[in-house]
Amino acid sequence: MLLTNIFAAAAMVTTAFAAPSEKRQSKKLKWFGVNESGAEFGEKNFTGVYGKEYTWYDLNTIDQFMAQGMNIFRLNFLMERLTPNTLTGDFDPLYLGNLSQQIEHITSKGSYAMVQPHNYGRFYGNIINDTAGFKTWWQNVAAVYKNNELVVFDTNNEFHDMDQQLVFDLNQAAIDGIRASGATKQYITPEGNSWTGAWTWISSGNAASLINLKDPQDKLIYQMHQYLDSDGSGTSATCVSATIFKERLQDATKWLKDNKKQGVIGEYGAGVNTQCISALKDGLSYMGENTDVWWGAIWWAAGPWWADYIYSMEPTSGVAWNGILPQVKSYFV
Repeated sequence: MLLTNIFAAAAMVTTAFAAPSEKRQSKKLKWFGVNESGAEFGEKNFTGVYGKEYTWYDLNTIDQFMAQGMNIFRLNFLMERLTPNTLTGDFDPLYLGNLSQQIEHITSKGSYAMVQPHNYGRFYGNIINDTAGFKTWWQNVAAVYKNNELVVFDTNNEFHDMDQQLVFDLNQAAIDGIRASGATKQYITPEGNSWTGAWTWISSGNAASLINLKDPQDKLIYQMHQYLDSDGSGTSATCVSATIFKERLQDATKWLKDNKKQGVIGEYGAGVNTQCISALKDGLSYMGENTDVWWGAIWWAAGPWWADYIYSMEPTSGVAWNGILPQVKSYFV
C-alpha cells in the first residue's frame, strides 16, 4: 500500500549516509537487491497520471526487503516525467519529490539507491543523439544527490539497436555530467548496447567499445543483465538448463578479469521451478567465486502493480518472494 503523502515533494537529499561497516562485512557479495518497477509504467503516455498509469514504491515493502538482507534498490523511472519536454528542462517537482523520498528512505537506513532512467537510450521514443543535452540532464540530476554517497547512478536502461559509438558517447557524457555536478564519490554503472546482456557482452561490441570509458574517480561498475530463458529476454518461466546462468556469465567474467574491471548484474530473473532454482544457485555460486570482479545481482522485479508476474518478488504475494528469495539469499548474506 502506498503512503498517503507520496505526492509531497520531498526535500532534496543532501546528507551523505554511511553504510554500516558490519552490514558490508556480512555480505558474501557486495550488492544484493531488487528492481523497484512501476514509476516507468505507461510509457505510451509519457506525462502519465499518477495512480492510473504509473505508481511509486511502498516504503514498507522496501523495509521488508532490507529485513531479508537486501542492500541495493534499483529505482526505475522515466526521464520524460522527471524533465518534461526537454533533456535540459526543469524538473517536475512532484516526480522529483517522489524519487527523492524513495532515495532518502533507502539511504538513511544504510542501503544503496540506484537512480535508473528506464529509457533504453530514448527520449519520447526517439534515440538520444544529443550527447551534450544528455550530459546536462545527468549533471542536473546528479547535483541533487551529490552529497549522498549511497546513491548509484545508472546511465540508462538497456541501450539497444543503436550505433555502438553513440552508446559509448552517451555513457561517457553521463559520466562526465555526473562528475561535473560535484558528485565524485558515487559509483556509476554504464550499460551496454544489445540490452546490455552479459552473454552477448563480447559479440555485441560492448567489450571492445566500453572498455575505453573514462572516469576520473575510477568508480565504474559495468552493468549487465542476464535472464535464463531460451532467448535471454526474461519472458518465460522456463530455464534452458540447470547451468545456464553460470555459462552465460563466463565470457563477461573473463573480460572483467582480463581488463581489471568490475561488474554487476543489474537485472536477472527466472521461474519458480526446480531447474531454474538450480540454475540460479549455480550462477550465484559462480559469482561468489569471482567476487574480485562481480559486485552482486539485482532481481527483476518488485513493485505494487506486478500482481501475478512470473518473476514478481513483491512482498508478500509475489511468487519469487515465496519461491526464490528463500532459496538464493544465502548466496549473498
